[in-house]
Amino acid sequence: MDTRLLELLVCPVCKGPLEHDREAHELICRADHLAYPIRDGIPVMLESEARDLDATAAAAPATPGTAA
Repeated sequence: MDTRLLELLVCPVCKGPLEHDREAHELICRADHLAYPIRDGIPVMLESEARDLDATAAAAPATPGTAA
């Protein structure tokens, strides 16, 4: 993804900065705990398409040896 484009994009909900997660092909808003998908190199900046990071973390199984 073009770094110049990344510098211009902001979260559509809070207008805050986004982090590029290259492995997951997502743009992350830490303030709103949302991850916007990047499909075919195009960021999908719709709140309805965003993944809730809190819901994903809650659904992840606890690793053995850690407190839940």
